[in-house]
Amino acid sequence: MIVLLDNGHGGLINGIYQTKGKRKDWGDDGIIYEGEFNRAIVNGIIEQLTKLYIPYVNLAPEHRDVRLETRVNRANKYPKNSSFYLSIHSNAGGGHGSEIFTSPGDTKSDKIATIFGEAFKDEFPNQRLRTDFSDGDLDKERRFYVLTKTRMPAILTESFFMDNFNDFSTFLNTREGRERIVTYHVKAILRAKNELFS
Repeated sequence: MIVLLDNGHGGLINGIYQTKGKRKDWGDDGIIYEGEFNRAIVNGIIEQLTKLYIPYVNLAPEHRDVRLETRVNRANKYPKNSSFYLSIHSNAGGGHGSEIFTSPGDTKSDKIATIFGEAFKDEFPNQRLRTDFSDGDLDKERRFYVLTKTRMPAILTESFFMDNFNDFSTFLNTREGRERIVTYHVKAILRAKNELFS
């Protein structure tokens, strides 16, 4: 199994954020740039996957904002039956908690998303996992470009809300919070590898 890692949006180059919007300034309490957070989580996942000898590809190692088409084209060079696409994000819009998205329909992506949802609840039993069980599983389904244009199973995780101060100050802007987010992703990857790709 090859894990295709996509850290959404751009990062910081010489202190300048590369993506319009996708940030929240909390004044004296700090500022979060989603692209920086996404890269920190992907880098943490990479560190753990390296130790576990699990193959991975960082699809957007650049700090500039890589186009969605480019990310998908890079992913689609890998075998569809032995890889899966994992897009890492943090949410905004006034809510709290975390979400996992797949494309519409009943696919292998749904099984992977369920594993990720269960891993999230194991790591964060007192935090909200925002779900949609209308089709029988916990993931939310959207026609996001990276989920519909990739050849292999693909999921997108939204870890907490940048514009919720509790989510920001407890999870998104602390070393411990970020490490726990990495941990839940890695545990889910391991389980998906053992149950769905062996």
